[in-house]
Amino acid sequence: MKSPDQVLQSVGELGILAGRALVALATPPWEIREWIRQAEQIGVRSLGVASITTVFTGMVLALQTAYSLPSLGVKYYIGTVVSKSLTRELCPVLLALVVGGRIGAGITAELGSMKVTEQIDALRAMAADPVRKLVTPKLAAILIMLPCLTILGDILGVLGGLAIAVFQLQISPGLYLNDVLSALTLDDVMSGVSKSAFFGFFIALIACYHGLRARGGADGVGRATTDAVVMSSITILISDFFLTKLFYVFG
Repeated sequence: MKSPDQVLQSVGELGILAGRALVALATPPWEIREWIRQAEQIGVRSLGVASITTVFTGMVLALQTAYSLPSLGVKYYIGTVVSKSLTRELCPVLLALVVGGRIGAGITAELGSMKVTEQIDALRAMAADPVRKLVTPKLAAILIMLPCLTILGDILGVLGGLAIAVFQLQISPGLYLNDVLSALTLDDVMSGVSKSAFFGFFIALIACYHGLRARGGADGVGRATTDAVVMSSITILISDFFLTKLFYVFG
């Protein structure tokens, strides 16, 4: 358990790292080739887990809604419930937790291994900025790919709900899709996409921070990876509450 002074020190170090990463992200030269490579590793390789998560979430949501409140005739409004719940809340949060856990663990392990084998010190010795070379490409890739995965997840989740509505609840596809299109607004979609961008920033920053601070060989890398995943998950859940209030106030 960290003392208050250690917590404040960690927050300060995170703030400094965030500032350096954002400055490097906004100023050339940019490592475009490395950005593309990171986008492929972070985004494309997460398509499988993202698809499974969102499709089955949409299916479960449709089932639970229809079977929990049958007397209210809710099953005829399954499209509204599924689309609103997925786009505004479930899809960005679940993808940030599931995909973010995979991404964050990988980033922390990679940077932690480089740290304990003194490769990062070698970069500094060659007058290269580790933040620009290592942190910024990962941050840029997550900021781009996580919102894209969220949009894809929204579509797949709605289609998962459609499958349950048609084959389980005997609702016509036209009725379901018309309900989705009449209920869903651009604000709903943008709310979830904006959340995913914030979540991606937190995931990248926390993972890189713990990776760059790893100590003590393989055991230290393992501890740093665990801390990064736990801390990013807690940050996502806490920030989701405040982002939801913020978007409803200014939306």
